[in-house]
Amino acid sequence: MTAADVFTLGSPDGLQIQVSNYGARWLSCQVPLADGSLREAILGHATLDDHAREPGFFGAVVGRFANRMGGSRFTLDGHTHTVQPNEGANQLHGGPDGFDRRVWQVRALGPLHLRLALHSPAGDQGYPGAVDAEVTYRLDPARHQLHLHFTAHSDAPCPVNLTSHPYFNLDGGTAPVLGHRLQVAAAHYLPVRPDMIPTGELAAVGGTPFDLRAPRPVGEGLGQGEQQRHGQGYDHCFALDAEAATGDVPAATLTASDGRLALRLFTNYPGLQVCSGNFVHQSRGRDGLPFARHAGIALEPQFFPDAPNHPQWQHQGCIVRPGQPLSRWMRLDFLPD
Repeated sequence: MTAADVFTLGSPDGLQIQVSNYGARWLSCQVPLADGSLREAILGHATLDDHAREPGFFGAVVGRFANRMGGSRFTLDGHTHTVQPNEGANQLHGGPDGFDRRVWQVRALGPLHLRLALHSPAGDQGYPGAVDAEVTYRLDPARHQLHLHFTAHSDAPCPVNLTSHPYFNLDGGTAPVLGHRLQVAAAHYLPVRPDMIPTGELAAVGGTPFDLRAPRPVGEGLGQGEQQRHGQGYDHCFALDAEAATGDVPAATLTASDGRLALRLFTNYPGLQVCSGNFVHQSRGRDGLPFARHAGIALEPQFFPDAPNHPQWQHQGCIVRPGQPLSRWMRLDFLPD
């Protein structure tokens, strides 16, 4: 890892984040509570080098194609492309040398914003076309808001799916988040095969552990049913309701176990991957000790996983073409109580 740095946005007594150009990675998020104290809201490692060594994608921007690509291949415009596998026969988060492993270039930097860019050449991890990706972090401390904007241009048709991959622990520690209350604006979710690739079905959440339309403790439905046995917990994409997929209403709301901090997530992506930190115990925290299992929960706005292999999902916009760039965003509103 070379030419990597860490940038601090915000102020020490208000909403403050740290971001590195290594993996366009969100390292820290200090949120002021109602009593004036500060609380760390995301999991992280002790040093930037640890972020390069530890397993997982803590805080990274993942791509070219976030989530899973079944069989590490897809067919586009009559041509079949084979990409680099890194999860058995499948690809996860863009491959073994995905965007999370790259040093991005700093394009703009100010007290409250950071814009990072990455050039991905044609053939990178097996993908067609050269892609130029950017992500912008922008803070609005007065509203306790963080905006992330993802863009990508390609000189040839190619699947692109960029998202941010922090693990939230709104209690400010590394204990399991089973007492956090989660609400997701989705009447349907994507069932998966045992290898975690979507079956292609949209299943109703009603009567299942995936019914998060009202706030529900994470631990209440965790590990329940065959679907959660596949991934040892929640690791599924929710098909957001129409208003949530345009950013008009929150896609998700997460509340700390003690009720002192909540966040609302808005996006214009059609899907939200919810991962209950099923394997975070394989990594170490800022104290150098392994995280507890389920010590954080990832909420990742995105196109549906494996969408290039499901023609009915390609219309969502996951195929970037010359003159038709990617432009998607997410916003986090932190709500101290």
